[in-house]
Amino acid sequence: MRLAIIGQSAFGKAVLERFVTDGYDVVGVFAAPDGSRGPEPLAESAREIGVPVWQYRRMRDAECVASFKSLNADLCVMAYVTDIVPLDIINAPSLGTIQYHPSLLPKHRGPSSINWAIINGDSRTGLTIFWPDAGLDTGPTLLQREVDIGPNDTVGSLYFNHLFPMGVDALAESVAMVQAGAAPRRPQDESLATYESWCGRAESYIDWGRPASELHNLIRGCDPQPGTWTIWHGERLRMYGSRLPSHEMTDGAKPGTVLAVDETGRAVWCRDGVVSVGRARVGRGGKVVAGDSGVVVGEVLGV
Repeated sequence: MRLAIIGQSAFGKAVLERFVTDGYDVVGVFAAPDGSRGPEPLAESAREIGVPVWQYRRMRDAECVASFKSLNADLCVMAYVTDIVPLDIINAPSLGTIQYHPSLLPKHRGPSSINWAIINGDSRTGLTIFWPDAGLDTGPTLLQREVDIGPNDTVGSLYFNHLFPMGVDALAESVAMVQAGAAPRRPQDESLATYESWCGRAESYIDWGRPASELHNLIRGCDPQPGTWTIWHGERLRMYGSRLPSHEMTDGAKPGTVLAVDETGRAVWCRDGVVSVGRARVGRGGKVVAGDSGVVVGEVLGV
């Protein structure tokens, strides 16, 4: 079976290397362009292995579509794709195209699905391998795997400890099912569908007047990217590593008031309790532990 891969980053690289180890004939890789920090990981690995690589900025370009069709692939695997892939490519392989998505579709369609599962307070999430169509994450599903979201899980811990390795295994299992002619196409239940767009600067702002549990979910749901933020001395202060410590009610405390700072975290009063944040980043600086950030007890954040 001739496989083509569209993807990027460490996940795309791991998928390529797994397929090569499993003995599949990977006939071409379409990766994101190289960045300012160096070669794109999937593209670099493909070159080392000897797999042909294309790096177009837009998969919709006619030249890209023609290059893909020239491969005569049996199956295309989309492993971490953020660009819009046209139907001319999706439908080109004789056996179709399958795609990895880090949520339990039809829930959390969209580009920031791991973030929103945590921000919304979900106790479980997972991944879906599906057959993409003209919609956004709307095609029929092939395989799903579930995982618990721990009370202090972040986007980083959930992805790298669970959804990344599970996703590589799930794609390998799915390709084997396609090859065996045993891959299902289960329609998604549109009555259960949710969609959220990118989790960005506007969505990651900390309103200290919200309940502590909501802010705890927001902070860990934006950790490491995009990083929640508040204002401190006229600068943006990003916060990471949230916990919900027990704390007595503080009469009259204004939301955003810093109650304590030590080596374990910065305790900040919210509407109904305390959020303790372990690390911070001031302006364009690097991340530091709470005690090294310069924030002191009694200051009010967000003003």
